[in-house]
Order: sequence, then structure tokens, then C-alpha cells
Amino acid sequence: MATLGKPSQDFIPIKDIRNGILVLNNGDLRMMLMTSSLNFGLKSSDEQAAIIMQFQNFLNSLEFPVQIFIQSKRLDIHPYIKMLEEREKVQLVDAMKIQVHEYIGFIKEFTGHTNIMTKNFFIIVPYAGGGNFGAAGAGLLGGILPGGKKSGPKKPTEAELRSFEESRVQLEQRVSIVEQGLGRCDIRTTRLGTEEITELFYKKFNPGELDTAVVD
Repeated sequence: MATLGKPSQDFIPIKDIRNGILVLNNGDLRMMLMTSSLNFGLKSSDEQAAIIMQFQNFLNSLEFPVQIFIQSKRLDIHPYIKMLEEREKVQLVDAMKIQVHEYIGFIKEFTGHTNIMTKNFFIIVPYAGGGNFGAAGAGLLGGILPGGKKSGPKKPTEAELRSFEESRVQLEQRVSIVEQGLGRCDIRTTRLGTEEITELFYKKFNPGELDTAVVD
């Protein structure tokens, strides 16, 4: 007898997302930072050595683990092509119209043989404990995953909220250490909020959806 498969949320160890903090099923917390990148190859040998030394010092100074996550995805060139085609239509000078038309042809041919990729860089900072409330798959996450059901999480008790706030303070202190260390390596960081994390997971688990899809 055929049985229905389990929903995706049963395989994801995330309980909820609160105020930009991921709450895992075991109660551990995570915060995510998006970072800038460096064109290391364009640096001089002295600059490269300095960056390596600073990054080494940053890693050696950490008393907790961090996770480095790189997201690679193919760039959708169609909006750019559409914009160029609109520009071509309004050109009044024939020479400019021809030039834009040839440029469009070049872009189409080039992207037809080469995958243009974009990369985003993230640092995940952990903290153990402090999120023991709610139900797995509740809240925002239930509406993100395919087959998931969006529902309101169980209302936490005062003790649970107090534990969460205490852990949040400790987690943010760790995040500040990471931000300062990466800053010395000339790497800028941005803390992801609930909306940014939600969008990231939505696109991850709904790859067939358009980038303009919105989670209600």
C-alpha cells in the first residue's frame, strides 16, 4: 500500500525564526551574517599576506565554532535583455540602434554558452540552548517549506522568554566578535533579519518559484 511521504519540514532541524534568530529543534540558536567579498587576486603580495594573517588571527581568536556558507546560483539575464530591447526601441540614431542590437545579440550568444553565476557569502554563528519553546515546523517555517502548514507557535512561558533573551544577548556578543574580526580583514558584514532569512529559505526550498514570489 502506497503511503504519502513526510513533509519537508520533518527533515529540517529548524523550529522557528524569531527576531532574526533561528531556533533549532534542540533549542540551540543561530544568527546569520551576510558578508562582502574580496578580489584577492587583484591585491598585491603584501596585501594578500596581510589579509591572510588577519584572517588567521580572527580564526585563532574565536572560542566558538562558526559555519561559512557560500550560495552559488545562475544569474537570470532575461530582465537585463528586456531592458536593452526597450532601449533599442527608443533609440533615434540608427547607428546607436544597430550598436544596441548587436550588443543584445552578443549577450544572448555569450550567456547561451556560459553560465553566469552570482555568489553570496554567509557566516552562521551558533549558541547552545535558550530556544526551548514552540513546536517544530511552526511559525514562519511551516509556510516556507513545500507541503508545510503555516501555524502560530505555542505561546512561550515567561521562563522560556527569559531564557531566550539571556541566550540572545550571549549570541549577539558572539556575533559582534565575528563582525569586528572580519572588519579587520576589510570584510563588511550585515546581520540578516527575519524577512531576509525567510526569503533565503523560501528560495532554497522552492527553487521552481519566481524570485518575485512573496511569502504571506
